[in-house]
Amino acid sequence: MHSAVILVHGLRTSATMWRQQVEDLTARGIPVRAVDLPGHGTRLGERFTLEAAVSAIEDAVAEATAATGRPPYLVGFSLGGYLAIEWAAQHPGRVTGLLAASCGTAPRALVMNTWRAVARVIHTFPDRGRALNDFAVRLFVPSPGAEDIIAGGVALEVMDDVLRALLRLRPLASLGTVAEPVLFINGQFDHVGLQAGKFLAAARRGRLVTVPRATHMVSATHPAQFTAALLDGYAAVSTTPSSPRLPDADEDW
Repeated sequence: MHSAVILVHGLRTSATMWRQQVEDLTARGIPVRAVDLPGHGTRLGERFTLEAAVSAIEDAVAEATAATGRPPYLVGFSLGGYLAIEWAAQHPGRVTGLLAASCGTAPRALVMNTWRAVARVIHTFPDRGRALNDFAVRLFVPSPGAEDIIAGGVALEVMDDVLRALLRLRPLASLGTVAEPVLFINGQFDHVGLQAGKFLAAARRGRLVTVPRATHMVSATHPAQFTAALLDGYAAVSTTPSSPRLPDADEDW
């Protein structure tokens, strides 16, 4: 049996953001599981903590390994990417490789605390900011990606807990301890990719794919390019044949 792929979503969204990737991987016979983090998706209403989030990844990895008899391939987007890096650093040898997407800037107090202040203002709205969130998603992400992002619900209440938790992470230092291959995927215009070069340099066995014209939500705005890069990363550490790489995916090695 093939190794499984585990998908970890970003802030405020849920496992439903991965619908296209789940369909594409399943069609190729690759076992795949999209995880809901605490306070998100099927776990809305739970308190988000860094420990609980890392535990959710641990549970998914353990279950996938037991089901296939092989270590899985771990994929994280944005918040999920930072958490995947942290988990892989804490658990050497438990996955075949790591894909960290749209998480190319180390969390800094000034930025995180500014976001926290903005979130507190938005939470004073009658709907806690749900309409604003959905408008922004539909403005920047074409259908059906926008619908996939919000289909599992919007985790409006986790912002402060998540942003404070991110300040506890040191992704550049953690990457230096990860022995497995790390594939970074960023959109060309991703505002969270400002330190992509530093992240690549910090990884012991790193590779960077930059998707042209894509923004932060690269997996939803450019799903074909994202999935092709994911399959390349997966194939490099497994026996599954690689899917052809699309010609407009720029790479930095």
